[in-house]
Amino acid sequence: MSVAATFRQGLAPLVDLVFPPRCPLCGGAIGAQTGLCAACWSALVIPGEPSCAKCQRPFGEAQVGEGAVCAPCLARPPRHDGIAAGTLYGEGSRKLVLAFKHGRRIALAPMLARLIAARLPQLEGEWIVVPVPLHRWRLWARGYNQAALLAREIARLAGARLHVDALKRIRRTPALGGLGRKARARTLAGAIAVTGRRRHAIEGAQVILVDDVLTSGATSDACVRALKRAGASKVVVACFARVIDEA
Repeated sequence: MSVAATFRQGLAPLVDLVFPPRCPLCGGAIGAQTGLCAACWSALVIPGEPSCAKCQRPFGEAQVGEGAVCAPCLARPPRHDGIAAGTLYGEGSRKLVLAFKHGRRIALAPMLARLIAARLPQLEGEWIVVPVPLHRWRLWARGYNQAALLAREIARLAGARLHVDALKRIRRTPALGGLGRKARARTLAGAIAVTGRRRHAIEGAQVILVDDVLTSGATSDACVRALKRAGASKVVVACFARVIDEA
C-alpha cells in the first residue's frame, strides 16, 4: 500500500466523524464514503447476458446462440470493437450523471469508474485510455471534462496509460438532442480529430474510449472514426450509462 493510501486510510475515521457518510443520491446514512445506500444501488440497472457479440446490447430473456448479433449492428456494423457500459440509463443512473456532470459532484468519479471497469472485457496486451473531448469553450464554462475524470480512474484501475489530450474538438457543435442519425453525423463530421502530439501514441494502439453517457452513439462514432484513421488497431467504448430504448 502506498504512503498516500495509508494516509487516507488513517484519516478515514476522522473524516467519517466530521462528515458522516451519506448516500449521494438520497442523502441517507451509509457505511462508507464511497458508495450508495441499498435502495439506490437497486435502482441501477446493470447490463446482463446474453448480449450482442459486437456491441454488448443485452438481449434480455431472449434465447440466442453464442456470437449472436443484434439488429442494429446487423443493419449498420459498428466501427468500434465493443461497448462496456456500467449501467443502462434509467432513473438511478440519470440522477448520478446529473449530479456528476452538472452538479459538480466530481467525487463520484471513482465509484462510477469502478462500475465501468467491471464491464470491461479481458484486456490483453497494452491499452491506452482516451476521454471523449469537450470543446474548449464548454470546458472553460463547466470547469472540468467529466469524461476525463472517469478516464483517469479507469486507467488506474485497468493499469493502462492515460492520454487525456489524445482527441480534440476542432469546432464547437450544438446539442444533438432531437436530431436524427444522419443529422447527428453531419453535425459531428470533421468536428473531432486526434491531436498531432498524440498521433504516434495512437498508431497501432488498443484504445479504451471513455464517456459518461452513450446515447445515440454519434459522438463516440466520430471519436472512433478519428482514432482508427490515426491507426488505432482496436477501440472499445466505455461509458457509465448507456441509453437503450427498450430498457
